[in-house]
Amino acid sequence: MIFWGGFNTFMEYTNTMEFCVSCHEMEQLVYPEYQKSVHFKNPSGVRVVCSDCHVPKDWTAKLIRKIQASGEVYHKLMGTIDTPEKFEAKRRVLAERVWKTMTENNSKECRNCHDYKAMAFHKQSNDARQKMEGEAAPANKPCIECHKGIAHKFPLPPRDD
Repeated sequence: MIFWGGFNTFMEYTNTMEFCVSCHEMEQLVYPEYQKSVHFKNPSGVRVVCSDCHVPKDWTAKLIRKIQASGEVYHKLMGTIDTPEKFEAKRRVLAERVWKTMTENNSKECRNCHDYKAMAFHKQSNDARQKMEGEAAPANKPCIECHKGIAHKFPLPPRDD
C-alpha cells in the first residue's frame, strides 16, 4: 500500500507545471510559447496546464502515456533534444506525434473542457461560427484538425537539404 501511494503520488507530481517545465528545453522554448496562448491567460481566468492536454485522465491511459513519456526522457538524456537547435529540428516530428494521438482519440483531452453541445455559437465570430457550427460540430471533428499550434509555435515542415 505504501508503494502504491508513493507511485501514484509521483505520477500525479509529474502532471504539475513545475515538473513539466523543469527541463531546459521546456522552460526556454515551450513554456514561453504557452504563456502567450489563450490557454495560459484569458478573460475567464481558466488556466490549462501541460497535463490537461498531454495526459489522459483515465488511469490506465495515463499510465500508458507516462511510459511513452519515459522515451522522451531517454531522448533528453541521450542528447537528441538537449539544445534549442536539436529541439527545433525535432519539433515537427514531436508535434505530428501529438496531433496523431489527438486525432485518433477525437481530441479527448480538449473535450474535458470544450464540448460542441455547450458552445455558444452566437458569441463566436461569423467565420468561427460557420466553421464550428456548420462543419466541425455536425461531423464531430477532432479539435486538433483546426487548432494545431493553439498553445505552441506551429512547426515548420522539414527542409529538404
